[in-house]
Parts: sequence; structure tokens; C-alpha cells
Amino acid sequence: MARWGPDADNRLYQSAMQLIFERGYDQVTVAEIAEHAGLKKRSFFRYFADKREVLFAGAADFEHEVVEALKKAPDTAKPIDAVMAALTHAGTILTNYGDAARQRQRVVTSSMELRERELIKMESLTVALAGVLRDRGAEDLSATLVAQVGAAAFTTAFREWTDAPGTAQDFAWFMTQTRDRLRDELG
Repeated sequence: MARWGPDADNRLYQSAMQLIFERGYDQVTVAEIAEHAGLKKRSFFRYFADKREVLFAGAADFEHEVVEALKKAPDTAKPIDAVMAALTHAGTILTNYGDAARQRQRVVTSSMELRERELIKMESLTVALAGVLRDRGAEDLSATLVAQVGAAAFTTAFREWTDAPGTAQDFAWFMTQTRDRLRDELG
């Protein structure tokens, strides 16, 4: 069995997702993932800190995409509009994975441990968004509130999109609906 190779991280990721989707998160071990990928268990930890991180392997890239989109927002954009546009942009990329993204989210939702990890990742995103908003001139409290509201809107829209397989609506539509509902509720 090869210890690692040029595509070992991808093989581990693909193996983990296949086994987790087939059996459920709690029913799969790191050793089984590694074996399925044709690797030794030790090799798994070269690429992932733990089994949970496989499901969040793209979190840093997602955060980067949102932050970069926010940095490119027009200077004249209201902070909330800039955040919503950045999250919609990155969310659209994420939802291009279609059923795999929906399946992954169902796995995350099914586990308290994974929901906790997702909250940590979303908090990291919120802090990063607030930092960019401050760099764009927003005061501290406003930057924090707008970042938190944007993250909550994204989470809600993504859940709605996940729960609507087969819909003709794209992710941007769900973000618009969420934003409009939020505006209605706030008056």
C-alpha cells in the first residue's frame, strides 16, 4: 500500500465522502477511509487534522472567495449589500456541486459534532468579513453586525437551497428571498 502519492489528499477526500454518504458519518473510521483510498491510516493525518475536517476541506477556500469578492465590491455599496453580494457569489460556486453539496450538508446537519464544527467555520468567516468591512471604513459595531447578519442570511439561504432538490431556482434566488424576508422583518 502506498504511503502517499501526488493525489493522496484527493483519494482520501473522495473515499471519505463516498463512505460517509453510504454509511453515515459516525459509521466510518479514519482507518476505513485510508484503506479505501489505498493508504495507511497515518497518511490520513498528513492531510486532515481529523475526520471532521474532511467535510470542511474547502472552508478556507470558501472564506477566501467571499473575502476577495467583498474587497472588490464598489466603494459606493452599502456594507450589507456588499456582504450579501459576496456571499451570493461564493455560495453560487459552492452550489455548483449540486447533489454532492446537498448530501454533504445533510451529513453535517445530522451530527451535533459536525454542526459545532460548521459554527466554528462560520464564525471564522464572520470575523474575516467584519475585518474587511472595517478596512472599508465601517465602524466596529456596524461591521460586526453586518457580518453576522450576512452569515446568518447565507446559512438560511443555503439550508433552503439544500432542502429544495430539483428546484429550478439557483442559489442567488434563495439569497434574494432571504435578504428580502430579512428586510421585511426589520421593517
